[in-house]
Amino acid sequence: MSDVGAIRTVAVLGAGTMGNGIAHVFARRGYTVILRDVEQRFLDRALATISKNLDREIKKDVILPADKPGILARIRPVTDMAAIAAADFVVEAVPERLELKREVLAAADRVLRPDAILATNTSSISVTLLAAATGRPDRFLGMHFMNPVPVMALVEVIRALQTGDEAFAATMQLCEKIGKKPVAVNDSPGFVSNRVLMPLINEAAFCVMEGVAEPAAVDEVMKTGMNHPMGPLELADFIGLDVCVDVLDVLFDGFRDPKFRACPLLRRMVAAGWLGRKSGRGFYTYT
Repeated sequence: MSDVGAIRTVAVLGAGTMGNGIAHVFARRGYTVILRDVEQRFLDRALATISKNLDREIKKDVILPADKPGILARIRPVTDMAAIAAADFVVEAVPERLELKREVLAAADRVLRPDAILATNTSSISVTLLAAATGRPDRFLGMHFMNPVPVMALVEVIRALQTGDEAFAATMQLCEKIGKKPVAVNDSPGFVSNRVLMPLINEAAFCVMEGVAEPAAVDEVMKTGMNHPMGPLELADFIGLDVCVDVLDVLFDGFRDPKFRACPLLRRMVAAGWLGRKSGRGFYTYT
């Protein structure tokens, strides 16, 4: 599906935080969305989240109240992978585990038309490696959306070694059609965003572990002195400390450079279940 105008139906694989945000954005721009997950309860939760986020957009005058029913009606929740066969474009957004992504992508590849484009929303895993798990490596690439997806404009569009020019150009255009800012990036561990961001978060954690400053002080220095809208430790809590450690491990494995070694404090906090906002406690406490 190299003609971006011919893309009408988009499938999103995974209805978690990233998946429901991606479904939301495509449906808001008029696309029919097939949202697939393994259990109905995950789909129900995703639709409830999308509904709540649409209400937030109504309050901010992003959409009109009359728009909401139509947006929700364009999202079709399914548990059967065969139901995505009608999709022109697919975005996989399952958890950041290599074998899980390979399994889901291979299953999707088997049911899709040969001309459909298949994308992975990964924050660090090799897109070239994932492309090789499919029968359409020339029509495979990465789309790294930022969280929260309905709010954040950036999409890193990652070109695998095998990605063809047509699929890449169509994806860049598709990002613009859904109101995103696509930035072309070649496949490398962590791409640009996490290769730069994760060492910053990691060094901030070392500052806390070594007693240089308290978390709030570290964040205040970066917000006030460097004009960051959010401190690195606040951002780490928002992302999830477990996700930060996983990405740092991918960077370390990919580059074999000690600068990507995860801070021991981060590992201890993850072991304790202090994962950030989603668990109620990280560098800060949340109610």
